[in-house]
Amino acid sequence: MDDHNLTPSVIKEELDRYVVGQDEAKKAVAIALRNRWRRLNIKDENLRDDIIPKNILMIGPTGCGKTEIARKLAKLTQSPFIKVEATKFTEIGYVGRDVEQIIRDLIEVAINLEKKKIRERFIDEAKQNAEETVLKALLGDNPSEETKEKFRAMLRDNQLNDKEVEIAIDQKSNPFQSLDIPGMPGAQMGMINMNDIFGKGLKNKKKTKLKIGEAYEPLIQEEIEKIAEKQNVVQNAVKSVQESGIVFIDEIDKIAPNSERRGGDVSREGVQRDLLPLIEGTVVTTKYGTIETNHILFIASGAFHQSKPSDLLPELQGRLPVRVRLNALKKEDFVRILKETDNSLTKQYNSLFETENIDLQFEDEAIEEIANLTEQINNEVENIGARRLQTMFEKILEKLSFEANLSERRTEVVNKQWVRDAIQSEIKPTDEKKFIL
Repeated sequence: MDDHNLTPSVIKEELDRYVVGQDEAKKAVAIALRNRWRRLNIKDENLRDDIIPKNILMIGPTGCGKTEIARKLAKLTQSPFIKVEATKFTEIGYVGRDVEQIIRDLIEVAINLEKKKIRERFIDEAKQNAEETVLKALLGDNPSEETKEKFRAMLRDNQLNDKEVEIAIDQKSNPFQSLDIPGMPGAQMGMINMNDIFGKGLKNKKKTKLKIGEAYEPLIQEEIEKIAEKQNVVQNAVKSVQESGIVFIDEIDKIAPNSERRGGDVSREGVQRDLLPLIEGTVVTTKYGTIETNHILFIASGAFHQSKPSDLLPELQGRLPVRVRLNALKKEDFVRILKETDNSLTKQYNSLFETENIDLQFEDEAIEEIANLTEQINNEVENIGARRLQTMFEKILEKLSFEANLSERRTEVVNKQWVRDAIQSEIKPTDEKKFIL
């Protein structure tokens, strides 16, 4: 879908296919996304540059749809997207990952996205070039056209897959190690390497004997890399990150100090201080050049059970101006998740068992019971939201999954009693439940 057609209402409708409820959050991300398209279409360049994203803070319990909303949003727009956990980072000067690594990882995601687009667009050309390389290895430099076409037909008919040929293929491993650069965070991640210094002319090719059937994919990938270089993949990826990148920072509440957790407050506040310029807009050095973060959309989320959004640094709060609260999921939500979403677990397991010639069906009463027990266990043990459904389904279908094998086609109907027999036996007295589900 073209970006100009992605109005906020269309974006929300698309998100509704995968996430139940949480309308406030869906509207917020839809507007934020549309505002980026609006900014890019402003003719006044100076004004365009001054318009910054309205970053979002999502507040809600585990498993209520925060991550799924952000992930589907990125997929919908084909934007570079990365999910990180705030607790995985340390303040600059401490041992561990610094927050700028987020942007370095994001550019890698963007490059892979661009290469995927290149592959989809130029796959026929890459296959043709790979075919020519194989024919040359088989027949030499000057075969007759008749001979060449004869072998080409055999090649396409997979008649030569087991024949060995000697082909020079680029080696994926870098013969040189990365250089550490003192005082430059992330240098250990390969910011500069010897291949970059000596230029693109330095190749690491090695002649290898391979069966033709095994040689095709490496050759096709090599051709894709050549085409990607011509198509300015790196430049396009950098532009994509700067204009449409999305960073989802989960568990941001865990780096907010509070009265109950006194230890490590300095470190947590340090991570907040390091995140601040990233979200505010700065320049990050990567091995692909510098990346400006001014217009990257940051979506932060947290449950905030033991802390409050106001416990975050005031400056950081100011850079997350849009706040949305997501509700805990109830029985009715679980029923809708299982019945209405495009990627529901019922559809997923039905497809899995279809591979074993089993037509798996769920009665409405069974789904109601699954939803009821999910809510009950969430309330009495620990509320992990929709993630509990995966645990439930694995338990309900454990016996069938273990015993299933390719045989005559049959139908298995999951009813209410099936669910009760599978789950109720696992429900123990309250003080023991936390050890079960």
